[in-house]
Amino acid sequence: MTCQLHALCFTAYDPLRLARFWGGVLGWGTDGDARDGLALLPKDDTGFRLRFLPGQERKTGQNRMHFDLTSSSLEDQQETVARALELGARHIDIGQDPDDDHVVLADPEGNEFCVIEPGNRFLADCGFVGALACDGSQEVGYFWSEALGWPLVWDQDQETAIRSPLGGPKITWGGPPLMPKTGKNRLHFDLAPPLHGDQQAEVDRLVSLGATRAGTGRDASGRVAMTDPDGNEFCVLPPR
Repeated sequence: MTCQLHALCFTAYDPLRLARFWGGVLGWGTDGDARDGLALLPKDDTGFRLRFLPGQERKTGQNRMHFDLTSSSLEDQQETVARALELGARHIDIGQDPDDDHVVLADPEGNEFCVIEPGNRFLADCGFVGALACDGSQEVGYFWSEALGWPLVWDQDQETAIRSPLGGPKITWGGPPLMPKTGKNRLHFDLAPPLHGDQQAEVDRLVSLGATRAGTGRDASGRVAMTDPDGNEFCVLPPR
């Protein structure tokens, strides 16, 4: 068995405010498990939670991953945008065409996300959280497909996408040219070893697929820090 995508983690200057924002946008409730800190649990088929970790550095530059939220109609898209703005989002310009049908927003700490127009064929069979769209290489798409055991659902012109066999959002990588990485990513994955699995064995397997250990051992909570082939940070959790 492979590891599971346990959580998408946000480094946040104000974790509580950011959790309240995303809880309001997505309609997710808080996780009462203190071991996970401040977290939101999905109420749909997303399959992973959101965790909000304290960090003192303000965001600089564009994130390497962002949510694409889907819409069932133009009115639905407008309602999602209005709700996000009311909760503290703002419109931003990241170079999109003025005629684009999707709406680009940033959360209260500047993390980008998109509200996709109705009728988008690529996300037609996805839920409200349609995709986690990433800046990344074809190689890293192949890595995460093997790491999570999720099949490729798109592999064309160096663009890749994977999706859990159970459904939920797609994870996509846009291929070259890649954005330069400046500092530590503000969003990262937490992976859980298979149930009753061996954390070290999972770390070794990920290294064999192309990951790199980012430290010398486990941190105080038992997590092992690693990076994927594109240098993006992620953590392997201790067994539970």
